[in-house]
Order: sequence, then structure tokens, then C-alpha cells
Amino acid sequence: MIQDDVFLHLGGAAQNIDLYLKMEGLNPAGSIKLKTALSMVEDAERRGVVGPGCRIVESSSGSLGIALAMVAAAKGYRFLCVTDPNTPALSVDVIRAMGSEVVQVDRPDASGGYLGSRIAFIHRLLADDAGLVWLNQYANPANWAVHDRCTAAAITAEFPDVDVLFVGTGTSGTLMGCINHFRRHSPATRIIAVDAVGSVTFGAAPEPRYIPGIGTSRRPEIFRPELVDDVVLVAEADTVRTCRWLARRYGLFAGGSTGSVVHAVLSRAPELPSGSRVVAIAPDLGERYVRTIYNDDWVADKFGPGCLKEPAEHLSELTTVRN
Repeated sequence: MIQDDVFLHLGGAAQNIDLYLKMEGLNPAGSIKLKTALSMVEDAERRGVVGPGCRIVESSSGSLGIALAMVAAAKGYRFLCVTDPNTPALSVDVIRAMGSEVVQVDRPDASGGYLGSRIAFIHRLLADDAGLVWLNQYANPANWAVHDRCTAAAITAEFPDVDVLFVGTGTSGTLMGCINHFRRHSPATRIIAVDAVGSVTFGAAPEPRYIPGIGTSRRPEIFRPELVDDVVLVAEADTVRTCRWLARRYGLFAGGSTGSVVHAVLSRAPELPSGSRVVAIAPDLGERYVRTIYNDDWVADKFGPGCLKEPAEHLSELTTVRN
């Protein structure tokens, strides 16, 4: 069910490094979140928390909601996804198409985002329904553990000599799992987290954000910032420019999280030693962003018409796919 061994070689992304993208968008649920969803549900099953006829609830900005809707449908569970106005309409449609419910929370939290509000809403639901099970991706060790044994393990199996790993940071499950694995199996690998400008995860001031996936308005409980070697904060306008440029120039239809990660790599590449082997985790593809990142009117409204121009930096060569 899990596709974990496709790496796209971006040979000329930056002249001084050898860059590979781990293409998580090829998973059946369309993103890296399928591993998270399956891991948390199966962990809950083993612990006896989830069973026949169970109703699951989770907060999601889109990708995990789709993954959980897929898992719930396959296992016969009912699923309620709590979303917010930044959740792509297409993601909501997909969740509902698989038989799950969607509720949208539209009141911002104290940081100006919606994560705190989504979680507060879930707590109210739990108080009224003792049979409802919250998987809680923000505090659930099963979130990061699957990326230790699967995502990161697939990277070290393919590339035992990774110099630098770039990982996008939302709930931080992928990041924490990769750190745990690499510290055991490749301790010399430098791990750089990618976050959004306006996210509070690394202690920056909150700002409005419109693209789901990377960034939070509330620090997840599983996150341990002291384990990260470095962090790159990416402005959402740069995410948009990078996604659109990759699609139009090279046919790489990247999702928002992938665009952020690629931009982070390109911005840091000049500082890396020549010949560095770099792997970046590309969490998603672009289908769910056709009405936002790839829509001229939406981009101009949110970031101004200047954001429609191609970025100055660019990939000079797109080469092989390793599978």
C-alpha cells in the first residue's frame, strides 16, 4: 500500500550539490500522510482504542484528512475530519467522496491560525461523545515512529552517505522520525527543517498563512527543536513561485509543501560544500492546489500580481527517476 522508494534526481538544481527528491506524493492517498494515518490507526487498534464500528476524529488541513478517510473506508470505521478555511476545497471533496464527514472551524486562534481552534473544537466533541476517538497526530508517537522505520529507512537504504537532509515541518512527525533514524544510522547527516514564515513552530512570530501543510499556529507536543541542526523559513510567496515554476518549466507538479522544501534547498545550496549529497523529502503533488497555488486570481489576491512572475533562481536540469 505504501510507495516508499521513488527518488527524483534534480541533477542541475544547484551546480555544487547532488540533489534527490523523495517523491511521497506517489503514495495512494497522494501524500506522505498515508503512512502517518495508517500508523496511528493500526497503533490504536493494537492498544484496543479503535475497533469495529468506531468513530474517529482528527484535525487536518487536508492531506492527513484524505489519508485517514482512505484508511477508515478500507477498515470500516467512521471518520470526522475537522478542517479550516485554508483547507483546499478539492481535499474536502475527496474526503467526503470516501464517505467521511467534514466540519470546518472558521474562528482563528490566538496566533491568528486555526490549529488551536480545531483542537479546541475536538475537545468539545470529546466531552459530548465518550465513544469518539481522537488520534491526536500532534502528540501521538505513532506519527513520528512510522517515519523512523519507513521514510528515513528508505532513504538510508538508497543513499547510505547523505550529507544533508531537508524535511518540511508541520506536525513534525516526519522530521522527528527522520532525526531518530539518522542519529542512529547516519549521525553525520545534517538535518535541516523547513518551516513557513508565520509559523510559530520554531518560536517565530505568528503571521497570516494561506497554504496548508507546512507550519503551525501551535507547537506540536511531539516536536523537539533542540534536535534540529538548522531551519529555513520560507515565505509563502516563494512557495507559490517555486511550485509554479517547477510545473511550467519541468512538468513537476509540486504541492505546496514540496515547493517550500525545494525553495529551501535552492536557497541554502550555495552554502553547502561542493559535491554534497542532498536528499529532500517532497511530501505532496499539486492536484489539490489547482484552485489556489496554480490559480492566477487566487495568487494575485493573496500575494499580489508580482507573485505571478517566475523566480530568478531556477533548476537547470531535471534528470533521472530512481525506483
